[in-house]
Amino acid sequence: MTAAAFDADRAYRLHEQVALRPEPFGALAYHYGNRRLNFLRAKELVTLVESLADHDSVQAAFDAARIDPRRWPSFERALASLAASDFLVPDAHDAHEGAAA
Repeated sequence: MTAAAFDADRAYRLHEQVALRPEPFGALAYHYGNRRLNFLRAKELVTLVESLADHDSVQAAFDAARIDPRRWPSFERALASLAASDFLVPDAHDAHEGAAA
């Protein structure tokens, strides 16, 4: 598990050992490293997860995804859960990483 708490101001990306399989409800996410399976139960969540690496922060990804801001808290909880299970990892190009060095 990831030791650091999830921070929406940081950049994240899918772990390289995670595969997403599109489904009518959203997607199945399978982690080949830890053999865990997750259900992404909204197509908007799938789009958000797939776009994380293209943005400087999770917050920027939310802004770009045009998801109703009232849904952001539930989506952020889902992302935090994915990060805690190592489906999402901090992006190596995260601006916060450089600032901490």
